[in-house]
Amino acid sequence: MSLKERYQKQMVPALMKELGVSNIFEIPHLEKVVVNIGLGDGAQNAKLFDAGVEELQSMTGQKPVITRAKKSIAGFKIRQGMPIGAKVTLRGERMYDFVAKLTGIVLPRIRDFRGLNPKGFDGRGNYNLGLHDQLVFPEINYDKVLRSRGMNITIVTSGRNDMEARALLEQLGFPFRKSGKAEAGIPQTQAS
Repeated sequence: MSLKERYQKQMVPALMKELGVSNIFEIPHLEKVVVNIGLGDGAQNAKLFDAGVEELQSMTGQKPVITRAKKSIAGFKIRQGMPIGAKVTLRGERMYDFVAKLTGIVLPRIRDFRGLNPKGFDGRGNYNLGLHDQLVFPEINYDKVLRSRGMNITIVTSGRNDMEARALLEQLGFPFRKSGKAEAGIPQTQAS
């Protein structure tokens, strides 16, 4: 059973009970997932840039859009209009497949993983998380990687607030940290 089918058959009734709503259209759902990767180092080296775009395409199963610099920054040797990154916006079946792969395969492969930071919500029901390395994706061949690079993953939900979005993401299998310190607003150190 795919994640989308499980969401419709099992998670919607559970969310209705958990959130205390009677209308099925009030239940939050995933709208899109945006995967963004910075390729600023590839501005001088086209081979690095192309490799990064190919890796993003193999991770998501969709052709990335090249993002360009909005303004020139002399300190970083970037001129306006120069390609500096790539992003993919996933919707529909590909979005659910990516979320299933993220929660079932990618996050468990992260070394010393203690759960997702619950502070990644933006107040409007969206969640951001960053990955330090693309090697946790099963599609990436370690021998062909020219450079290790991180990425930002934004999960956009129809939740009206962070509580609804978190309830949805927990139902989808996102493992959030349960630490009392993180919930109380006390910053966590890298070692803890």
